[in-house]
Amino acid sequence: MPTITKLFSMQEISKHNSQNDCWVLIDNKVYDVTSYLDDHPGGDEVLLLATGKDATEEFEDAGHSAEAREIMKEYCIGELDPSASVSEGQNATETRSLAGTLGFINNYKQSLYWVLPVAIAGVAVFVSWVYLKKK
Repeated sequence: MPTITKLFSMQEISKHNSQNDCWVLIDNKVYDVTSYLDDHPGGDEVLLLATGKDATEEFEDAGHSAEAREIMKEYCIGELDPSASVSEGQNATETRSLAGTLGFINNYKQSLYWVLPVAIAGVAVFVSWVYLKKK
């Protein structure tokens, strides 16, 4: 007997975006990870940032292990409805674009942590050079 898979639209998935109701979409499969938030090795914040949207890119970028992929199976509640995703294609593209932009901003902010110490060191070297040149 074939397994019946529940199909969800992107609109339905996007409604489940809170700590008390947390769904993520990865590789067109829908996962209800609400009960897994406290157990997630990366912390619940990571999952909460991925709720209610297609989190495939973020999931793949994190480099999850085969064991993590096995754990995911127990949280799978269905799949993305392919007929609904065609009409919602623009929204999905916009969501991925926004996620990419936010990721870029976070990476940019993290890269700035070293800028201030390097700038201070550069100013110190310049001031020392100017001071020693006058002597």
